[in-house]
Parts: sequence; C-alpha cells; structure tokens
Amino acid sequence: MLQLLHDREPPRVPLANQPTRGHWLRYGADLGARLWIKRDDHTGSELMGNKVRKLEYLMAEALAEQATHVITCGGEQSNHARATAFAAAQLGMKSVLILRTDDPARPPAPTGNILLDRLVGAELVWISRPAWRDRNRLLTEHAERIRAAGGIPYIVPEGGSNALGSWGYIRAMRELALDLDGIASPERPVTVVYACGSGGTGAGLILGAKLLRLADRGIRVAGVNVCDDRAYFVAAIGAICAEAEERWQLGANVTEADIDLVDGHVGLGYAKSRPEELATMRDLCRSDGVVLDPVYTGKAFHGLVTELRADPNRFGSTVAFIHTGGMFGLFSSPETIAQVL
Repeated sequence: MLQLLHDREPPRVPLANQPTRGHWLRYGADLGARLWIKRDDHTGSELMGNKVRKLEYLMAEALAEQATHVITCGGEQSNHARATAFAAAQLGMKSVLILRTDDPARPPAPTGNILLDRLVGAELVWISRPAWRDRNRLLTEHAERIRAAGGIPYIVPEGGSNALGSWGYIRAMRELALDLDGIASPERPVTVVYACGSGGTGAGLILGAKLLRLADRGIRVAGVNVCDDRAYFVAAIGAICAEAEERWQLGANVTEADIDLVDGHVGLGYAKSRPEELATMRDLCRSDGVVLDPVYTGKAFHGLVTELRADPNRFGSTVAFIHTGGMFGLFSSPETIAQVL
C-alpha cells in the first residue's frame, strides 16, 4: 500500500464515492495501444465527475470559515457549477452561480445542468460572453453583496481550479497508482490522459505523479485541452502548481517539462462539436456502454483516438483515460448527438 502523500495535506469533507473503478475497453482494438478507463463519472450522481474531488477540499475550507453562501462561475451548462450547488446544499449552504450565456436577457431553458441548478435552489446570475472576462471581479462583487446582507461568502474559482482544489487529484493520482499496479512498468509505460478545461485536474495529477515518483514506475500524465491552447494551459497549470508549492512546501518541483498537453483538438471551439467527435462518442457507447459528454470527455477522447491513429506509439503501450463526467450536459441539446445516431 502507498503511504500518505504528505503530512501537510489539508482537511477535506467526504463527498465523492471513492475509489472509483477502472476497466479495460473493447473500443479501439485497432489503435495499437490498450485502452483502460478510470470511471470518475462514478464519483456520485448529482455530484458526478471530477469536480467533486476538488470540492471535498474547497468545501472543507468553506465550512471552516463558517460560510453561509458559496459563489462560483462557469458556462451555462457548467458541470462544476452544478456540483458546487449540490455540495453546498448537502452541507447546509446556499449557492450563487454566475453563468455565461449568449443573451443574459433571455437565459437558456432549464435543461441539463441548468435544470438541476434550479432544482437545488441556486441563485443564477446570467452574464454575457464579453462580461466573462471580468468574472473574478464579479465573484468579488457578489461576495461583497452577501457580506453586506449579513452572510459569509466563500468563493470557489472557475472549475475549482486552484491549489487547494488540486488536492482532489493529488489524492486521485495515488488511487490511480494503485489501479495501475501490475499494469504499468518502465518496460510497459502507461500514459494517464485527461480532458483539460481549466487546469486544476491536470495540476493535481502532475503534482501527485511527482510526489509519488510515478515516472520511475512507467506512469506519466498528458492532457488534451478542450479550449484555449497549449501555452495557456502550461501557464495555468504551472501557476496552480507554484501556488501549491508556496502554500504547502510539497517539494514536487514541477517544471514546464512535466506539463504535457496534446494540443490541436479544440475543433470548432469550446462546447462546439464536430460530427467526427460525436461519432467517436457514439461508437464508444455502443462498444462499451460508456457515455461521454461533448464538451470535455468526448472531445478529449476523440483527440486521444486521433493521435493514436496517427502514431500508435504516441502514449506508450497503454493509455489510462480518466472519465471526468459531464453526462447531464447531453440533455441540454439532444439534437446535437442525435445527428450521428
């Protein structure tokens, strides 16, 4: 068994079903590499996905500060915002969600994650895409509003992606190391591949891999960015790792060379799908009964498959893909996936 990662690990509140299971895929027998999947879509139901692992640490801090309200932000179908709202409700706090949409004067219909946000009683604040650039200022303004009304606000950053949230995937990396025991070795390397959308999951995985010296066991980490580009996420992940190092003196010594990002698979843009991406989602579901989402896991998995078709040795002999959830987003626009059914 692996020892505790670090004696400075911060408090957490149990929210996720852990450990999550992993299994081999039948899909991709012709790709030249074996595909294994880590089912972090099984961390819960209303708390499904990777965000709940981060929220265990963030909500522990909110509780320690006796917060009455949790404030966060995201896109209109944000998995993170939905998970934050449910975690807050489960712990006796209210939630404020600042959500980006095309026309704030005409908010989208209550489907998918939005339906769940409203069901759990979150306060929804709609903002335009240009206003999204000022999201951190808006988070602060709403925190001041709550404070002026006598409440105690706690701000959760976009995607839960800061140093504290990254502990969720430092811990998950230890879990993955146990999962891959007997599968990975220096002679049979395994690449852990994840969808990169805000950087916190990647930062945690990289920090965990460094702390556990998993490179010596043939395990490395690579992200497929679903928005922005490699340079953006090298900076974002690097900043989170640096913040963690400054706050807890972990000794991980993450450098730019540790941040492997597979660029070139953003396609039409964030939350916009191409038919070939949707077809990959369909084919995986039909071969293995695994449902991906079009925004994160579907786009990242299609990027992984595309890379393997171009070079079967791109990631070593085995790929461990982390399914980070997102199923509820499928129900916001069923006509999107329907075009390939």
